[in-house]
Amino acid sequence: MATLDARTMVFDIDGTLCFDGRTIDPRIVSAIESGAESGFHMVFASARPIRDILPVLAGAFDSATLIGGNGTFVSIAGEVRARAAFAPALVPTLLALITRYEATYIADGPWDYTYTGAPDHPIRNLLDQGKLARNVALHTHSQLIKFLILTATDMHALAEDLRALGLSPYHHLDHNVIDLAPALTTKWEALSAIGHHDYIAFGNDINDIDLLSNARHAIRVGNHPSLAAIAHTTVAPDSAAVAAEITRLTTTA
Repeated sequence: MATLDARTMVFDIDGTLCFDGRTIDPRIVSAIESGAESGFHMVFASARPIRDILPVLAGAFDSATLIGGNGTFVSIAGEVRARAAFAPALVPTLLALITRYEATYIADGPWDYTYTGAPDHPIRNLLDQGKLARNVALHTHSQLIKFLILTATDMHALAEDLRALGLSPYHHLDHNVIDLAPALTTKWEALSAIGHHDYIAFGNDINDIDLLSNARHAIRVGNHPSLAAIAHTTVAPDSAAVAAEITRLTTTA
């Protein structure tokens, strides 16, 4: 393996560090903490908004940089800010598409959210676990930052129509949801914008493609085929395996 000079380590969360939607195994936490103590700057980059990253981290890594909403939010030294929002002129067209396809969704404003899905949808239990925000009417958001489409009459057609608007939908086929952020907003774009260009990255899904392809060293967790050609290393989606790889990299880099 080539010598790794990067001292920034970037982690996706769900499916990479967190395998139950709620917690990170203590072995992984310990490995990341040890890496931080040895001089690594730790960044967590998730599709979740910052509000929903915090309960998973459970108070750990309070000096870490957080990237949420696939790049639409950042938190540095505890200060949260939205980096991008849907253009007000585009919102009526976007909502018309959502209506046409009878879509249910989570819409995120700068902090609060709007939930229109079923009460028993699996994602509902993962939303605002820390009870840090409010479920408010859509029109009350000062900005619309992100949508997660939960159901629609035709998810594939909706994703294509969203792309035709110049947006960047991620259609997660394994969960059959569409993650929708403003155009050109990605984890890697946000990471680069805040000054991190030389880094090691862990990821597991299609929304990690840019993050891993621009990393000095890229670790695929699991076997998502879209990441196969860009990953330098693949590890099992298992807490022990991920913790061991973090330890290996932070003690040999």
